[in-house]
Amino acid sequence: MELQRNIQRGLLVAALATIALCAKAQQWTSVELSRQVTHPQPMTGLVLWPDEARDRNATYGGSIQLEFSYCLPCKVVTGCKTDGTIEYDWSYFENILDDVASRGHQLVARFRYEYPSGTDVDGKKGTTAVPAYIKQRDDYNETYSSNPGGDGPTYYADWSNEELKRFTLQFYTDFCQRYAQDPRLAFLEVGFGHWSEYHIYGTTLQLGKNFPSKAFQKEFFQHMSEVADGLPWLVSIDAADDEYSPVVDDSEIMALQFGLFDDSFMHKDHEIGSKDGYNEECWNAIGKQTRWKTGVCGGEISYYKDSDQKNFLNPAGMYGHTWEEQAAKYHITFMIANDAPGSTYGTAARFKEASMASGYHLCVKECETDGTKTRLKVTNKGIAPLYRDAFFAIGNTRSEQSLKGLLPDEELVVEIAAPLTDATALKVVSDNILSTQEIEFDADVKGSTDAISAINTESSHSVLFRLDGTRADNTTKGIVIEKSNGKTKKVIR
Repeated sequence: MELQRNIQRGLLVAALATIALCAKAQQWTSVELSRQVTHPQPMTGLVLWPDEARDRNATYGGSIQLEFSYCLPCKVVTGCKTDGTIEYDWSYFENILDDVASRGHQLVARFRYEYPSGTDVDGKKGTTAVPAYIKQRDDYNETYSSNPGGDGPTYYADWSNEELKRFTLQFYTDFCQRYAQDPRLAFLEVGFGHWSEYHIYGTTLQLGKNFPSKAFQKEFFQHMSEVADGLPWLVSIDAADDEYSPVVDDSEIMALQFGLFDDSFMHKDHEIGSKDGYNEECWNAIGKQTRWKTGVCGGEISYYKDSDQKNFLNPAGMYGHTWEEQAAKYHITFMIANDAPGSTYGTAARFKEASMASGYHLCVKECETDGTKTRLKVTNKGIAPLYRDAFFAIGNTRSEQSLKGLLPDEELVVEIAAPLTDATALKVVSDNILSTQEIEFDADVKGSTDAISAINTESSHSVLFRLDGTRADNTTKGIVIEKSNGKTKKVIR
């Protein structure tokens, strides 16, 4: 009888010990965490063209994360089968991607048809980049302007041609299927007209002939929304011009999640308070001051004056506005500044500083663990969100919560199904950046005394018991109930 009572008493002790230790193990303990963002973040910052980036890589390579290139559909299309299947040779585009990635950078790509005075198609000025198989059709007829806007000879794609329209849609379907998840590609800029910037200034506009009809433009926007597969795509702010575009007057298009680029950013009359204000009016009309929350915003520093690109990084400002001020106002993630390097203000150090003033900036405000899981409170100290998925991770264990879309000053609680036993093991991972790139974060979290060692001990003591009071696991550490001379006792081993 006494033996039975001792056994029961032992079982009760074991059960209470287990409950107490499990409760203790589930308590969240603050973990010391100290980190600092030290470089421009992937998918953000000032941008160079590949030639400039290549020539200046030794000096500026660590100050940028992105490079920009125009791309030509005719260089990747070799023909079309009788059933309508487009035939490709992607080596031209692959070479661009590989070249940019070799410097640890990602590409911002823009495919175009028209480029005034451009000679990169066949050596002749102004040749369109429409694939050859379409140009060879009897029902395809391009138009020509000798000097539109003073930019030189320009041929225009024939938007009355049904095959050109079909090809354009199919091309972006095929492109996105192949490259939407390629970490070498950060963003895709799309559009029509000169440089795909949504205008053909200096040439008489003929919708449905030298510029797509508004009906086709809507079809194109909706098509891009369907096929982009997570790849952020942008259109020019000039798409706000209702002479060219249906966008601002069509609620269905406006509801789509696309970004904006501005190819004359920070020019003298950019702002509404200036003489003109056209650019800001376009931003407001098509962006509604909220598009940046879901669509990446970027562009190129103005070439209105040759000095604009050289002076925009002046800490004192240009035309009454600083880069940091304008980047924050328009929630800029990236900006092409190819002519700035080597100028008075375009030093590598200033490039780095300006790049770090754009895009997202992650910060961990709290870090704690219960011995089995890690919980973080994260905020965004930047001026724009991340537009692609990224996750906090410990080892190979990622959080379920993505950091994509975390707005400036918002907070997000992130939980990782792994204990943080080594603070250096915490990292941010993304399938959408290069293996050579790193997403950093700030952190200055004070931990509990001996938090890590206490957590290790607690987690190792969380064990299961059988009904007879013996351990049900095969580990060597923990609380067990031993029987000796008819008595029970609790020991830790």
